[in-house]
Amino acid sequence: MSRAPSHAPAAGLAGVQPALRRRALLRAAGVGAAACALPLVRAQEPQARPVAVAQIVDLSAPQQDVSRDFLIGSRAAWADFNARGGLRGQAVQHLVLETDGSPERLRQAWQAAHDEPACVALSGCAADGAAATIAALQAGGGALALAAPWLHRQWHDAGDTVFSIFADYQAQIGHAVRSLAAMGVPQAGVVFARPELQRQLQGSVAQAGAAMGLRTEVLSAAHTRTAPPAIVLFVGGTPELHEYVSRLALPAGRQCYVVALADVNLQVLGQLGGQRRNVSVIATQPVPLVTASLPIVRAYRAVMARLYDEPPSPQGLAGFIAARYTAEVLASVAGPLQRASVLAAFRRRQGVQLGGYAVAYQGGRPSHAQVTQSMLTADGRIVG
Repeated sequence: MSRAPSHAPAAGLAGVQPALRRRALLRAAGVGAAACALPLVRAQEPQARPVAVAQIVDLSAPQQDVSRDFLIGSRAAWADFNARGGLRGQAVQHLVLETDGSPERLRQAWQAAHDEPACVALSGCAADGAAATIAALQAGGGALALAAPWLHRQWHDAGDTVFSIFADYQAQIGHAVRSLAAMGVPQAGVVFARPELQRQLQGSVAQAGAAMGLRTEVLSAAHTRTAPPAIVLFVGGTPELHEYVSRLALPAGRQCYVVALADVNLQVLGQLGGQRRNVSVIATQPVPLVTASLPIVRAYRAVMARLYDEPPSPQGLAGFIAARYTAEVLASVAGPLQRASVLAAFRRRQGVQLGGYAVAYQGGRPSHAQVTQSMLTADGRIVG
């Protein structure tokens, strides 16, 4: 259960809302839960602020376990930033636009951000599907920079307004395949939770596997009566992975390792229950391990401990990093903080060191693709 920040919101904490409750999240994120249409919500503020940053999030049932942790991490980062003086001595207003992930509600949220005069950038939009929809809207005339979205699919940014900082699916797949190859595994099954994911990523998975000498076989997410290979690469969300693992049929004494990509939240998966004694889940994440000693990770853990009764998570750390990166670029603007000057600052794509997490670009794409892995063991422990 979450608690509010340890001090009441003041001028230095504009836009910070009470912590989201984990139990409510688990009830809503249960397998088969229907996504409800959520109203657009703007963070409350005691008075108008000269600079605002908008964050659009998809809180539909399949995505909310990722989006909520990402959002909490961003809220924590902006609260800490403003408490330490903000930008040029003024707090940055953090506007939160919650949606049900549908194209129409995402378009409304995107338009609402553009209609807010104080808003100078979009930051940390999540999850992957929502971020891709917003990126497509940007191509139609977005005047705001879209900074550090939770966007993992490869994206052609014709308008030069999308500034990704996290490793994409191809880099994550490559890391997972290298890990499997190092284990001496010659073959792995691949499960795509939804047909659209298979259309988007099957080629990347096959290519990454072939490059490492790993044979891949696409398996059905629905038919689990036939025992899978010892290693399965899973592409989908947490509720879908929970459903898949709960239906797996394995012979007695047989062990299976399921390697999932970044849209899986191991903490929520463990809390949903139903771990199998002979199934371990490995999650690939485009951020450092939450137990790492890097300054950015220590800062994230310290701020979370001070403001929220929430355990650290990779998605929360990603949201924290997204906000910190946005703040760094805003601070680099020499003149007035306007949409054009902020967009120009992002377009320079200068390298940024965020307490050990490097953001660098080459050819318009992130060139420092950090990827790590954690494992949810059969007895419910998270290792890594």
